[in-house]
Amino acid sequence: MTRIRKQRAVKPATASRPPVVCGGERTTSFDAGVSDSVRKLTTSHETRPRIGEGQIAAQQETLPNEIDRRLINAFQGGFPICERPFQVAASALNLDEETLIARIDALLKAGVLTRFGPLFNAERMGGVNILAAMSLPQSEFEQVVKLVNLQPEIAHNYRREHALNLWFVGAAETPEKVEAAFAHIESVTGYPVYRFPKQHEFFVELKLEA
Repeated sequence: MTRIRKQRAVKPATASRPPVVCGGERTTSFDAGVSDSVRKLTTSHETRPRIGEGQIAAQQETLPNEIDRRLINAFQGGFPICERPFQVAASALNLDEETLIARIDALLKAGVLTRFGPLFNAERMGGVNILAAMSLPQSEFEQVVKLVNLQPEIAHNYRREHALNLWFVGAAETPEKVEAAFAHIESVTGYPVYRFPKQHEFFVELKLEA
């Protein structure tokens, strides 16, 4: 599986562990954006490239290190909501605030993390998410990916080993905007976009141990 585009926040909120917070609040809808390099954690910790975005530069240090693993595991369950959230989060990991921020920045720059930030439930905010897929020949795959990625409504764009080999999510304020994005993709690529609207929602608290 090759990740094609950085993720955008469209996941629903899920409860995790009991809150440990400052100011009495902790978000449980938070994404550490773990990339495939963390999911598989090969001995070389190789970071996979994103299609259409070029190869990630060779890393000067082995990532993730032990501190990185600790923060990745911790932040998949939530993050403090307060005036100094990084300070509180760092204290829980026996780190100082500057070290924590530096490690997060290093992981993002290296591509080990694809995203670090809150997750918003688009439907609760009045928006909509629709899963979609395309079946593309290998000779045109990368060119079509570039065209798909031009649409701001498209997120979670993945390549799969299947007849439907490109999967993504359309997210917008209204169903009409998502449909317009899908229709535009069909027009400029010449390939159909197969829609898979949600029929029932299952909450799966996926956590990827680093």
